[in-house]
Amino acid sequence: MATVLAIETSCDETAVAIVNNREVIFSVIASQIPVHQQYGGVVPEVASRQHLETINQAIRDALENFGTNWSQIDGIAATCAPGLVGSLLVGLTAAKTLALVHQKPFLGVHHLEGHIYASYLSQPDLQPPFLCLLVSGGHTSLIYVKDCGIYETLGQTRDDAAGEAFDKVARLLNLGYPGGPVIDRLAKQGNPAAFALPEGKVSLPNGGYHPYDSSFSGLKTAVLRLVQKLQQEGIDPLPVNDIAASFQDTVARSLAKRAVACALDYGLHAIAIGGGVAANSGLRQHLQAAAVEHNLHVMFPPLKYCTDNAAMIGCAACDHLNRGHTSPLTLGVQSRLAITDVMQLYSGHGA
Repeated sequence: MATVLAIETSCDETAVAIVNNREVIFSVIASQIPVHQQYGGVVPEVASRQHLETINQAIRDALENFGTNWSQIDGIAATCAPGLVGSLLVGLTAAKTLALVHQKPFLGVHHLEGHIYASYLSQPDLQPPFLCLLVSGGHTSLIYVKDCGIYETLGQTRDDAAGEAFDKVARLLNLGYPGGPVIDRLAKQGNPAAFALPEGKVSLPNGGYHPYDSSFSGLKTAVLRLVQKLQQEGIDPLPVNDIAASFQDTVARSLAKRAVACALDYGLHAIAIGGGVAANSGLRQHLQAAAVEHNLHVMFPPLKYCTDNAAMIGCAACDHLNRGHTSPLTLGVQSRLAITDVMQLYSGHGA
């Protein structure tokens, strides 16, 4: 089984890991959250510069921990899409350089495929087919995992991703950045039934609603109007805990309902959750309750593998390398790339 050194720099975490198949040998993550908090969100240029300052030390830490024995490294991988172009270039350039210098195969990995593979790190016996609910700051998708590199998108958000909605509502409530963890913490002290908020639905051209697609823009607007209404009524301080709990419960209930319906409709008995929002306690509670009710197996990765990390990238790269998939050194970065186009990243596969 392959051992891969992997690099992840798609957004605001500089991460390096060494992974053997589905076992993490070493993983380091240097978060940029303190840097971006002062701006209320990720600033792409600042993120790129931070990656440049951090990447060499992260690679050094991984190699020193591993023993710097290049004969035991079978390949070098890096996230190449989707993500912030400047940030992706830092990791991809570092990976290509290591691959050239040490004459190792190079693999460009799709960031969302990495999130799918995060579940394999804690569930080494997991095998396709299964459904993946991928919920992060930039993506909310229901993905039919058929095999390594073979995916079908069954549902997606039509506007804001779930994580993005958390950040925007947190900003609205003056809770700071990132919004997910602080809303989750406050929601535990609030009443999820305090305020009735609309669950976003996506209309179909011929009537009815899309069973698997999500929409969070209307929910975000509803929270804004609720806050404005409470302020006009002179309510001070705002019941922030109850607002957070009502918002989180609406998002979690919506995601769980769609994921369960999708799994049942497609005859899939396992749902793997990936992405930063997978750490949300409300989502975990709703999905676990639904799993028991419908006899489904729901899998959440450990909290450290919910947010961006290189271990999940390395796990995906190991599977591809074991199957003989490698990427050309001419491979570039892409800010957007559909999960269904993963095999385009590998020589001799895809268009």
